[in-house]
Amino acid sequence: MPRPTLLTRRLSRTGALTAVAFAVAVTFAGPAAAHTEVEAEGARALDQNVALTFTAESESASAGISKLEVILPEGLTPADVTFKEGPKGWKFAPTSRGYTVSGAKLAVGEDAEYVVTVRQLPDAKSLVFKTLQSYSDGKVDRWIELEEESGGDGHGHGHPAPRLDLKAAARGAKAVSPTPSEEPTTEGPATTSTPPTGAPSSPSAQAAADDTDGDDGMPVALPIGIGAAVVVLGAGAWWLRSRRSGAS
Repeated sequence: MPRPTLLTRRLSRTGALTAVAFAVAVTFAGPAAAHTEVEAEGARALDQNVALTFTAESESASAGISKLEVILPEGLTPADVTFKEGPKGWKFAPTSRGYTVSGAKLAVGEDAEYVVTVRQLPDAKSLVFKTLQSYSDGKVDRWIELEEESGGDGHGHGHPAPRLDLKAAARGAKAVSPTPSEEPTTEGPATTSTPPTGAPSSPSAQAAADDTDGDDGMPVALPIGIGAAVVVLGAGAWWLRSRRSGAS
């Protein structure tokens, strides 16, 4: 069997070293290059019903992604965002500053991708969606740095927040009202006014109330009847005296 030449040995040694170098590069470059991003092809400022696709790359070798929390940029509120699709079984929940998308942990190394619909994009040049990426082992990747803060070197290092650059708004585009205003009504429902307790509700009631003032609730007809009876009795007594005087 022919002995390997010096050139063959050198080529073999070079190939082995290249393979080792490649493996080391993949091992250490993977986590450093991982990031979270947002995409919306051709998005313009003030566009309505825009689908945003978020991708969170996994950088853990032992745990799966279980939750993503997004802090919305200025000009967007949780009410402006609706969940469209995501990992199987994951749920969408609004928060005081944005929303969360979470569920059963994904497989180790599997990226999380989901889509939300925004009612209307703000009138801005770019939008930053700060994101907290949680793993099943409790680890959290904080993708919250702005470009000027991340100290990135152009090779995926740092923890920049997902950023969406927007084109200028289309001509005539306007911001929609945050909450639809109700049309004013020209006719209100008929209402029945209720007088205060103890107050008369009509002139006749007032007159009836006046008739009972100062008599402790005694009916008006009773004094009139007594007076009439006194007059009749007095007239009868006078007639009787007159008759007796004539007879004598």
